[in-house]
This record gives sequence, structure tokens and C-alpha cells, in this order.
Amino acid sequence: MLGIGSQSTKAPADRSARGEALAIFAALCLSLPVSTALAQTADTVLFNGKIVTVDKDFSVQQALAIGHGQVLATGTNAAMKKLAGDKARLVDLGGRTVIPGLTDGHIHGIRAALTFGTEVNWIGVPTLREALDKIRQAGKTQKPGSWIVVAGGWTEEQFAEKRRPTVREVTEAAPDNPVYIQHLYDWLLLTPKAMEALNIRDDSDVTPGGKLERDADNHPTGVLTGNGNTLGKIFDHLPKPTMEQQVDGSKRFFREMNSLGITGIVDGGGVSMYPANYQAVFKLWHDRQLTVRVAYHLCAPKPGSELADLQNLTQLLPQGFGDPMLHFNGPGEILIWADWTDGDIAPDGKAKLAELLRWAASKGYTIQLHWNPDRTVHDLLDVVEDINKDYPVRDLRWTVLHLYNASEDNLKRMKSLGLIWGVQDGPYFGGERLQREVGVEKARGLPPIATALRMGLTVAGGTDAHRVSSYNPFVSLQWYLDGTTIGGVKTRGDAEAPSRRQALEMYTRNSAFMANDDDRRGTLEPGKFADLAVLSSDYLTAPVNEIGKIRSLLTMVGGKVVFAGGPFGSLASSAGH
Repeated sequence: MLGIGSQSTKAPADRSARGEALAIFAALCLSLPVSTALAQTADTVLFNGKIVTVDKDFSVQQALAIGHGQVLATGTNAAMKKLAGDKARLVDLGGRTVIPGLTDGHIHGIRAALTFGTEVNWIGVPTLREALDKIRQAGKTQKPGSWIVVAGGWTEEQFAEKRRPTVREVTEAAPDNPVYIQHLYDWLLLTPKAMEALNIRDDSDVTPGGKLERDADNHPTGVLTGNGNTLGKIFDHLPKPTMEQQVDGSKRFFREMNSLGITGIVDGGGVSMYPANYQAVFKLWHDRQLTVRVAYHLCAPKPGSELADLQNLTQLLPQGFGDPMLHFNGPGEILIWADWTDGDIAPDGKAKLAELLRWAASKGYTIQLHWNPDRTVHDLLDVVEDINKDYPVRDLRWTVLHLYNASEDNLKRMKSLGLIWGVQDGPYFGGERLQREVGVEKARGLPPIATALRMGLTVAGGTDAHRVSSYNPFVSLQWYLDGTTIGGVKTRGDAEAPSRRQALEMYTRNSAFMANDDDRRGTLEPGKFADLAVLSSDYLTAPVNEIGKIRSLLTMVGGKVVFAGGPFGSLASSAGH
């Protein structure tokens, strides 16, 4: 696949004008007394805390004032309380840390949300025994014959047993239900009832690329191997949740993300994302029930007619179409479904990619591109350099995703073109495999995040969840810092680790930049949306190996409470809980 593979944003001139207006407002706030610069009074004041603004100085303040959904000011407790109106809500943080709301820079969140209410979730489950108990419980609560689905987000390395389930174990746990258990994009377990329901008997039933495991008598066991295309086609044959279930699942998934401090996502589109799959998120948006800001990309749905399909899909979608809660962020992540031979793109694939990218540039579209491995990324960079002669690509915020083994030379080429590097935490799940593929010593330098940051490349964080990883941003932040897999193996050395500040910037201001929203969110500065999270532990001082356990105790989007728990539980009513 080639991306090969994988809010309202404005045109560059509009972004510049909007940024200039914000800069003028910020300058006024700095040059004038607070009472003069801020005619509005605050409706919410968070005080007695550690406000990590993530501004250019990475300043830390005691308190923050919010008015009409925006940050009015940050400063001392006394100064911010003076801005409070007569009916203002005063929230004592009790010394807790506040960060800008996190934005996952690459996630398949819209797709994950559709089935979140009807799937069994193994993300973070520590033992296979507990994972099987979840299957067993679903079998007891669901109707006989209804599907039980684990769509990914787990690996055997997370289990104490260090192994995957067997078909027999799963069948015994839910004997009356067909069960589908997917591991990343390479392995699938189907119980006998599932095999029967899907009418799978031979390798020809799991094309393209699928292969059935067989027992000593040459009978299919229910386990098959394949790739993302293989498993995606099988998954598409599972019963679809009703629209009501999709809307409910989407609402629950976004609330789950809110509980982890997520206030925005950049959705990469991806396999199986047809127009109908966006209707649930559009309904939440229309009904003003979205609790995360969504910047979404559209993927070409099938091979052979990618450019024509994208041209058709985007006829009524100029770049940035939408509003601050949901906007179109351009094509992605898989733009051309091109054939690969040992990692090399076919010549006609490169020509098709060039044609599509030139069209995207002419329309002013931001794009996300899935690309692996490094030894072929020159094909992409050659194309982009040629396009850059006619269209300033730097203004378009194009992102190269994954590319965990990026070389220094190719990172330099990306920097010169103004490309963004989206680095997800895939090696958190697959670091041991990476070691086997490239060797332990080489794996210590992958991905070269610190090198890219030293060059001045914009590096944005994300997860690529939920089929291939956890959607927990703090797990991802911990992995950026320590390079240790879910199985406890430190595969990446500290030399390529970002600092805590840099990692947080990857998940805030840099991912907001990727979403064309950096002038409105990503930092806690005057004039920006009051998107924030109050943390259960201090991200800046907690032991690195404890960062993955951090949760949000209070999450706000535009100054509105979207999640509240623990000492802030009394605020939950305003979040619609």
C-alpha cells in the first residue's frame, strides 16, 4: 500500500491573516494591563495548579482564566481570580498539572468509534486469562449466534503468558457465538461458527494474500495469516452495527478518549472507510454532541481509480471545509493502491502517485501519506520535489507517516520540503519484531526522533489505533521517552529519545499544526481554545515508566467539561454524563 500503502482549516493566505490577528491580540495582552486587554470576564478559573502552557518558552503558571470557550490569560492565582465574573466557576486544582488537550496526529478513530460499543476490547489487558474471561463474559451477555469481535489493539507480548489464544480456548469460552479475533494486520482467529458463517473453507476464500493454517489432517484450524487488505475484506463481511449503535459507539469512544486527555484527533481515513462510515460522526457533529475536535482525511476506496474517486468525493469539500469541531483535512492516508515488489513501487504506481499529488497540490490540499520503508521513500521525495517547483508544498503541511527507519539524508530532504513526519508508537507493539528484522544494534536508533528534531523537522505524535495499537496517548508518550515495548524490552536507545517537552509538543502544538489548527489550539495561550486536561500525575516529573498510567481527571474542550472524575466528579453533570 502506498500513500502510498495509507475547525475549519483555511487556505494559506487565510491562515496567515488569522494568525496575524491572533498575534495582534496576544501582543495587546502582553502590552496592556490585564483589565484593559481583557474586556471579557472569566466564566471559569482554574487555580492553585501547574499550568503547562506549551508556549514558545514552555512557561508554567499557577492559574488559568477561561471566557467564552477561550483562554483569556494565565498567571498567578490572584491575578486570574481578579478576572472572574460574579458567576464564574472557580476550580481548585490542588496542585495538579494542566496540559493543553492532546491531539492524536494519526488515528483511525472514526472507524474505531463505529464498533466501539459492540466489540470486546483487549487493549491493555495484562493476561490471556483475563482476555479470555472477556470473551466468556460477552458470550454470557450476548444472544446466541451474535458475533463477538476483538478487532485488534493487542499483542501477545502484553500478556503474562506471552502467547496468543488457541481456537479451542476461544471456542470453549463462547461456544454459542461466532468469534473473530484480529492481531494487528497479520493474523486472525476464527472459531468454527465464525468459519461457517463466513463460508471460509480454502485459501481462495481469504484472498488476496490470505493463507489458512491447517492441522495434521489438512483441515483448516481457524487461524489464518494475511495483510491489512486480507483482514479488511474479511472484516467487511461481519454484521454491521446499526446506525443507532454506531452513533452510541462513537459517543462512547470519544468520551473514552476524553478520559485520557484527548481533545482532538487527525483521522487518517484508511481501509474500509467509505462515505457511509462517516455518517455517525457527522450526526454527532450536527447534533453538537462531539467531544473531540476531528480533522478527517479521505482515502481512495479501491484500486485502479484513485484519482477519479478522490476528485469525485471532494467536489464539495474544499480544504478545511467544516468548523472548529470537525473539518476536512485533505486526502490520506493511502492515496494509491500500488503493487509492491520486495518494498519497491511499480513504475506505473509512481506515475499515478505523481499525478494525484500534483492534483492535490493544485487544490491546496493537506495530505497524509503512509510510507515504508526508507529505502524507497526517495520515490516519494522525488515526486514532491518536482511538484514543489510549481506549488509551494511547504504551505500545504503534507505528512509522511510511519517510516520508522528513516535515514538522516531522507529526513534532511523532508525538512527542506517542509514535510511533517508523523511518528506513531508502532514499535511499542512491534519492537521485538523490528529487532529480529534489522538487528538489535540498528533498532536502537529507530525511529530517529531526536535526530529529526535537531534538524528542525516538525515531528507529530499519534498512535495509528485501534487495530494495530492502543489509543492511549500516555502509553505513546512513555514509549517516545523510554523506547520500551509493551513486553518490557527496551529496543530503542536513549540517544534518539525526545525530551519530555519535545514529546509533549509532538502531541499538542505539532499535531495541531498537522491539523491546520495551530493558531487556535495546541497551547494554552490567550485567544486559543480552552482545550485542556488536568492530570492524575505530573507528566513532567513522574517516573518515566509510570507515565503510561496517567489519566485525565478533568478534560475541557472549548472551556466545556467533557470528562470529569475523581476530585472533580461534581463537574461531571456539565459534561452530560
